[in-house]
Parts: sequence; C-alpha cells; structure tokens
Amino acid sequence: MELLEDRFTVVAPDLLGHGESPVLDDAAEYTRDRALDDLDDILAELSDDLPAVLVGHSLGGYLALAYAVTRPGAVRGVVVLNTGPGYRDPVKREEWNDRSRRNAHRFGVPEQVTTLNLQEDSVVMDRLAETATPTLVLAGSEDRPEYTGAGEYLQRKMPDARLAVVDGGGHSMHEDTHATEVADLIAGFVDGLAERVSRR
Repeated sequence: MELLEDRFTVVAPDLLGHGESPVLDDAAEYTRDRALDDLDDILAELSDDLPAVLVGHSLGGYLALAYAVTRPGAVRGVVVLNTGPGYRDPVKREEWNDRSRRNAHRFGVPEQVTTLNLQEDSVVMDRLAETATPTLVLAGSEDRPEYTGAGEYLQRKMPDARLAVVDGGGHSMHEDTHATEVADLIAGFVDGLAERVSRR
C-alpha cells in the first residue's frame, strides 16, 4: 500500500472478524456472499469517478474473483496474488474444506471466522469464461506450485487475464523483498487500464 498510495487512492478493508472489523460469534456470518455484500457497501462509499480495481491476496484474491464473476462490470480490473478460483469437483472442494478446518488454529483469527475460507460451490470456476473484467494474476515462483497452476488456468479460461510469475516470490511476496516489484506490476496494470479508456 505504501508503494502505491502516492499514485492511487488505496483502501484496504478488514474482512469481518479480521483486523479492526467486528468479530461476530456466529460462524454462519462468515461467508463469501456476506464478504461480497460488505465490499458492495465499501465501494459505494468511494467517490472516485472511475470504478475500483480490486487487489486481493490468497483468500482476498478468491473474493476479488468472486466479486468480478458475480457483479459483471462493477469493477475496472482485478489483481490477484497467489490465489485460485476454487474447485468445481465437489470431492476436491470438500478436501479443501477439510484441510481448512484442520488448520483453522493457524489462521490467526477466532475459530468461527475461519469458516470464511470454506468453499460451498463452484460459482467462480463456473463463470470465469464469461468474465471479461481485465485481470492480472501474480504468482510467486517459490510459493506452492498449485498457485502458478491456478494462474495458468485463469489466464487460459478468462477472456482478459494475464499471468506474471514473480521470480523468487513466496506466498506473501507483496510484504517482503518483492514488494516493489509487485507494486510496479500492479501500477503498470492500472495505468494500462487508464490507457484503454483514453483510446476509446
């Protein structure tokens, strides 16, 4: 954020149960759709002339993709870092959910909040091919290989997605020695969106 806020209006909302957002006791409150509704409210408060560009890492990247596929045309672009579109296969989806439940104690948030990481359907996978939102997919070469694979899949399936692999980047590459490179890639992508508008 610090590397981008001198050029762009940068807003970083805390998901429900994270950071300074309220922590509700009911695990049923922590769903993808609730998170997307909250994002609707946040974006509605921004007064910029242009629609926002969503940037999300890991779970945040999945939510950014979910926002783009369920709200066509609502955002100008999407940047995802080390993330994937979920699973169409119900068995693989439940394997993911089982892993998330087993590892809930490692997520650094109250246990009920971790249900936000669970996947209940394949809506993102199902709608990728019809989602024309320009998308930059960033994957770290030193993160788990499935993220690069997911990035290749997004680039293949989405009409306007491009994958960039950050050499030496790990899962949180935007927070370490690769932060400048990641910020430059994001800035270049956003500037490219502005150029598209000016050419129309």
